[in-house]
Amino acid sequence: MPEINDPFDTLRPLESSGQKGLIYSLPALEEAGFEGISKLPVSIRIVLESVLRNCDGDKITREDVKALAAWNAKAPAPVEIPFVVSRIVLQDFTGVPLLVDLAAMRDVMEKLGRDPARIEPQVPVELVVDHSVQVDRFGTGNAFQANLELEFERNRERYEFLKWGQQAFQTFRVVPPASGIVHQVNLETLAKGVFSQQAGESTVFYPDTLVGTDSHTTMINGLGIVGWGVGGIEAEAGMLGQPVYFLTPEVIGVHLTGSLREGVTATDLTLRITQMLREHQVVGKFVEFYGIGAAQLNVPDRATIANMAPEYGATMGFFPVDEKTLEYFRMTGRSEDQIDLVQAYFKAQGLFGIPGAGELNYTESLELDLSSIVPSVAGPKRPQDRIDVPVLKETFNILMEKDIKEGGFEVAPEAREKRVAVERKEGQFEEDSQSTFYKRIFRYWNQVFSRKGEDLKEKPPTGAKTSEQTIGHGSVLIAAITSCTNTSNPSVMIAAGLLAKRAVERGLRVNPNVKTSLAPGSRVVTDYLEATGLQRYLDELGFNLVGYGCTTCIGNSGPLDPSIEKAIKEENLVVASVLSGNRNFEARVHPSIKANFLMSPPLVVAYALAGRVDINLETDPLGIDGKGQSVYLNDLWPTSSEIQENILKGIQPEIFTRQYSEIFKANPQWQRIQTSTGKLFEWQETSTYIQNPPFFENFEIEPGQIEELQNMRALGIFGDSVTTDHISPAGAIPVESPAGIFLRAKGIAPKNFNSFGSRRGNDRIMTRGTFANVRIKNLMASGRDGGWTKLMPEGKQMPIYDACQHYAERGVPLIVFSGFDYGMGSSRDWAAKGSRLLGVKAVVARSFERIHRSNLIGMGVLPLEFKDDQSAQSLGLDGSEVFSILGLSDNLKPKEDVQLQVQYADGRIDCVPLTVRIDTLVEMDYYRHGGILLYVLRQILDS
Repeated sequence: MPEINDPFDTLRPLESSGQKGLIYSLPALEEAGFEGISKLPVSIRIVLESVLRNCDGDKITREDVKALAAWNAKAPAPVEIPFVVSRIVLQDFTGVPLLVDLAAMRDVMEKLGRDPARIEPQVPVELVVDHSVQVDRFGTGNAFQANLELEFERNRERYEFLKWGQQAFQTFRVVPPASGIVHQVNLETLAKGVFSQQAGESTVFYPDTLVGTDSHTTMINGLGIVGWGVGGIEAEAGMLGQPVYFLTPEVIGVHLTGSLREGVTATDLTLRITQMLREHQVVGKFVEFYGIGAAQLNVPDRATIANMAPEYGATMGFFPVDEKTLEYFRMTGRSEDQIDLVQAYFKAQGLFGIPGAGELNYTESLELDLSSIVPSVAGPKRPQDRIDVPVLKETFNILMEKDIKEGGFEVAPEAREKRVAVERKEGQFEEDSQSTFYKRIFRYWNQVFSRKGEDLKEKPPTGAKTSEQTIGHGSVLIAAITSCTNTSNPSVMIAAGLLAKRAVERGLRVNPNVKTSLAPGSRVVTDYLEATGLQRYLDELGFNLVGYGCTTCIGNSGPLDPSIEKAIKEENLVVASVLSGNRNFEARVHPSIKANFLMSPPLVVAYALAGRVDINLETDPLGIDGKGQSVYLNDLWPTSSEIQENILKGIQPEIFTRQYSEIFKANPQWQRIQTSTGKLFEWQETSTYIQNPPFFENFEIEPGQIEELQNMRALGIFGDSVTTDHISPAGAIPVESPAGIFLRAKGIAPKNFNSFGSRRGNDRIMTRGTFANVRIKNLMASGRDGGWTKLMPEGKQMPIYDACQHYAERGVPLIVFSGFDYGMGSSRDWAAKGSRLLGVKAVVARSFERIHRSNLIGMGVLPLEFKDDQSAQSLGLDGSEVFSILGLSDNLKPKEDVQLQVQYADGRIDCVPLTVRIDTLVEMDYYRHGGILLYVLRQILDS
């Protein structure tokens, strides 16, 4: 904030705990003639404060302030809001390519004879390394250390690059690996609530706001902070001083009443809200929770709900600041001065407290009685597909026979009860990662034999021996307590520990076929699990600590046992994972596991004990205890009072203060990493992790013109719900894929491939993995799943990447067709970057998810939408056609209609209207420049 601008005379003094400064007062703005501001949703008012404070007459004008101050609940004006955020958060998978782009932009500045240091984040940027740990070792006391060592071994090049960035950019900090998940770390320490900044001789106080390069950035909404996920491309522009632009949103109020019943968790509530709001179609809208039911929820519960905003499609899931917010700040060790400032600021702005019914104006208001919530899971393929726990068995059995096109698995009834033997060779007992695994086998069978009065000593054989067990449809093979959604919430984590305690005391064990893991969102979690004595019981069941970071939920599940993999593949088994996560899209958790269910941590433990998902936990036993008695879920489930008692026992502000006091220096392995220094990065041509991207090749200072797209070929024709997981490279790199072949040619052994996510800084790898998900269904591929297409006009089937190379050699541009919700899921910028580098010029869909549509424009790819009921199917497209987009020019207006010309193989020509999904004038500028990166670079050069 170089200088104070106050065009509406709204600056007012604020004093708190000896701190004196100024605020841009919203009540003063209302008194100046902008009636109704105090009736606006809290989230809109916080954005309004940013627009008011940053009104400089250039990037943000008086008209911008007036337009948002006059927000009409029932019909928000279709104008763009320039939102300047207080800070930006990154996770390493999306943050590394962003830093790569900044380094490349510095190279361009150097080549043009300008100062490279002008490429510098204009707001604080914090990157949390949380996506690189993988569950290779599990079920053992040394799993955490073993996985950490593997993580550093695989990612050293990336970490060297991040450390270079930390010294090269003044406003960029890195939270080292093994510290926690970005969203939980954000909640527990990074969030300030209120910022202060010197402006001339004055101090200005303003609210903490942010965007992040992970769609679940919305978790911070539970703390009363406005923020959401954007693509790395948008975040990069925000870092370089550009406002984040978005259309004036509708705000859906959700009125919460009542209270949760005994035995119902915040996860159950969240899954119900996800289902309800996805059905209500809140895509691109703000959601704001209010009412007495919202007021009684604590911040971890609110954060659990807010985290899932991308799953219900909203831009945000917002809870205003109130006493519960202050309690959370106090519990997590924030200073009393900071807490007093937060309270004083929000009270002065008239923003403190959860609103009651009728107090504010919303576009629509929905009702939800918390007492109606029941235990739930979601799946097997989407987070919004909620299932009551008692009917999971029935639902799974129906899906087994249901047609694949209708979301089922199409398993013949006669194959339903198939069981397949899996064999493992057991050798000498050693204290390694496998030893505890075999220990679990003996414990499990000791439980089984003890029911028959037999005794099997817990010691492994010294000679080779084979242990044979069976798996079948519905078997649980991955059980993971993971993800920011739930591991930030002490109530469900403590509940999982208490359930594990009772299970162990009853003599229950988890079948060793189940890959169990515990990956908390911060080190604080293991502190309070240890303090309450509950970690030992989770360990007994195999839920040992495997790392602090995103694991199973993002596909970092690690390998299954080879005998299990073989059985699944050969017998085409529909096996399951259970995880306390937020994403369960096809092939995300593990490519071999088709059924994936989201649930609370205690339910993860319960289904792990049961060993299968086709079970009614209300009536069927989880297992048999040592006395031969059936043990039911109800026998193990802890009471609310037990959970609260352990929370009070285990969680104190001191553990947060201790864990976060030296968080930027806490990891010894990180401290030992050596790197280059200076303003410019020293690119290494031999690196398979970090490469100078081609986005700025042949850069010209003046932008080009918007022109018609002529004679394109279809790269893919897809159906509904194509996610960024389908488009963007993610998970393990298959050996025989184009990316795998490339790595082997570079001398990289398959065991060292690492994941696509870890190689996001190398466009050569990522481009080869775009549209290569094993579950993607290209209708041009004659029924073959995965990244396949047909090269036209030959009609030869080949990998998508290979076809794109042929088209590039011929100078043929490409187009993609899809159905509803194209690009739903994570905010993966490589879904857009990869599309552009493959030669895709346009994507035509029936509808787009918010972030991916924006990312496509940010990379210079044109998003277009079918009108009415038209689709690729209604036009009879099969990929043999030639396509042109007519009506594109520099005079194009946002959301204008253009024509899709289709030239069929038989010579027929048809034209159909499409709507250009460039929604704002700023987005039009981005597209005209060839993308947001080129636009920002030209802006800097011109300044």
